[in-house]
Amino acid sequence: MSVGLTVVSGSGHTWRLTEQIGSGSEGFVYGVDDARPLVAKLVPDPPDPEAYRRRVARLVRQRREPRTVGLLAGTPVRLAWPLVSVRTADSTAADGVDGYVMPDMRHAFQPFNHLLSVSARRAFLPRATWATALRAALALARLLGELHAEGYVVGDLKTDNLWVGESGRVGMADVDSWQFTDGREVFPGRMRTPGYTAPERLGAAIGTPPDTASDDFALAVLVHQLLLAGLHPFAGHPADGGDYLSYDDNVLHGRCRIVDRASVLLPRSVPPADLLPRRLAELFRRAFAHTGRRPTAVEWAEALAAELRPGRLKGCAVNTRHIHTVERPWCPWCDQTEHGSDSYPDPPQEEA
Repeated sequence: MSVGLTVVSGSGHTWRLTEQIGSGSEGFVYGVDDARPLVAKLVPDPPDPEAYRRRVARLVRQRREPRTVGLLAGTPVRLAWPLVSVRTADSTAADGVDGYVMPDMRHAFQPFNHLLSVSARRAFLPRATWATALRAALALARLLGELHAEGYVVGDLKTDNLWVGESGRVGMADVDSWQFTDGREVFPGRMRTPGYTAPERLGAAIGTPPDTASDDFALAVLVHQLLLAGLHPFAGHPADGGDYLSYDDNVLHGRCRIVDRASVLLPRSVPPADLLPRRLAELFRRAFAHTGRRPTAVEWAEALAAELRPGRLKGCAVNTRHIHTVERPWCPWCDQTEHGSDSYPDPPQEEA
């Protein structure tokens, strides 16, 4: 879809769209020519256009309801919530394309993936340490717990719809894909993403509604990526000699280092598994084993908050960027460095 579009709300207000700044499996995100930090999402071909218009309209209305007002409180706003429904007004789109205007998360956040790789951290979040990752994990768990408490299910929780700030604040986008109710009407979640889909949904038919437990699986994956410098918990070649197919294949077969160290083969340069505090390692085992109940977002938030209490973190005498739990007698990041990689290297001399 080309830029230079104009969109119009139901009340007749118009906005001119500028550059395309993002795209996903369903739609495109554009800058908006407005004094306020706004962007617009357009969805050209929803499976059911009328249902999609109704979904967005209900979310716009819910923005003023008590359960949502609390979620949107505070500065900066944590959710790219639909502010108003819009439709393209140009003559080249005979039937128009539906979408909505929402807050521009770039105003206060950076893409979540910037916290998950060494090069992106150095370029965009140069002061980030493992403590920043812990704070981001806590912020994400708290936000998800609040959403669940108010009856929302994200359904497609992944790095691509998350945002992070320098201090570890977290924001979330793609609200229009969530599962929620409005009165007696249920608006089901539809989307799922490889690597962030719970095992029970992998074997289910496309369109099977998600639930809070499937969100809790994706949360655990994301927390693992945050705390192990981007490493996916189901990364690794099968240790039985079979071919690596995908994260999802490893999920289905229970190949996960933290559950069964002998199930996968990983490079020695990845962060060591024993860098995790015991209580967090146990939550990961519960989250990724195929038996028992997964930890909820609230349980994750409580455990992560405990690891950020005074006295629970210590610094490394060799590298000030190497922060780790006091449960580890020596620095896990220095151990990683000895194997050819450093997830939190010292800044270049000119930045020091």
